[in-house]
Amino acid sequence: MAEAAAAAAPEGTTKMTMVAGVDESEHSFYALQWALTHFFAPGQAQQYRLVVVTAKPSAASAVGLAGPGAADVLPFVEADLKRTALRVIDKAKELCAQVPTDYCTRLQPPVMIRRDLDLLPQVSDAEFEALEGDARNVLCDAVERHHAEMLVVGSHGYGAIKRAVLGSVSDYCAHHAHCTVMIVKKPKHKH
Repeated sequence: MAEAAAAAAPEGTTKMTMVAGVDESEHSFYALQWALTHFFAPGQAQQYRLVVVTAKPSAASAVGLAGPGAADVLPFVEADLKRTALRVIDKAKELCAQVPTDYCTRLQPPVMIRRDLDLLPQVSDAEFEALEGDARNVLCDAVERHHAEMLVVGSHGYGAIKRAVLGSVSDYCAHHAHCTVMIVKKPKHKH
C-alpha cells in the first residue's frame, strides 16, 4: 500500500499520509498528541504528512426535527458549529506547531535548548480540514481522498451499550476505512 501511495504522490515527495480525526473532546486531542509524540518527535525524520480533520455536523442535523420556527434558529446554529470547528482546528494547529520542552530532556542524549523557549517546532508537513458531515463518513472519505496509510482516532471508552446507542466513530472507521486505523485510548487514572 505504501508503494502505491508513493507512486501516486507528486514527484519528489515520498512521505506517507496520516489522517488524524479530532473533535472537541479531550480524547481526540489525547490521540493527536500521542501520534505527535510517537511519529513526529523532534530530531526524528518525519515519515508522514499529517492531515488533521474535524467534522462539522450540518445545522439541520444538529437541530433535528424541530417544530415551527426551527428555520429561524438554523443560521445561529450554523455560526456556532463553524466557531466550534475553527476552535478545534486552531487547537490542533497549536499542538502540531509545538512540542513541550520537557520532551527534549527525555531524549537520549538530552537536547539542550534555550531557557527562554517554551516550545520547539514539531510537525513540518501538516494540513487542516474542517468538513461538513457525519464524522464517520468524513474521516473515511479523507482517508480515500488523501490516500492515507494510517488513520488516528481517539476512543471515548464507552461500554458496549452506549456504543450501540450512540454509535462509535472509531469502531466504524476500524471496519470501513481502507487503511490502518490506530485507536488511541486515554488511560484511566486510578484513584
